[in-house]
Amino acid sequence: MTAYTATVTVRLKHGVLDPEAETTKGALERLGFEVEALRSADRFEVDLDAVDADAARERADEMAKRLLANPTIHDYDVDVVER
Repeated sequence: MTAYTATVTVRLKHGVLDPEAETTKGALERLGFEVEALRSADRFEVDLDAVDADAARERADEMAKRLLANPTIHDYDVDVVER
């Protein structure tokens, strides 16, 4: 078994209201930053052991499908690196 860190980034799908991002965008603009668009995201880092990177990715993908993301409103990405 090899040690991996899987990073799961969960964000709202395009078209789903993102009040946290809208509030932050407004604050950035009040500070003088020009912002075309802003989206918020949650990032989960999962340390796990697996036989290879593909197996680690599959486990992290299953975690995202079953708990970390709601497929109705979220998209997610999984990135895996060996520790």
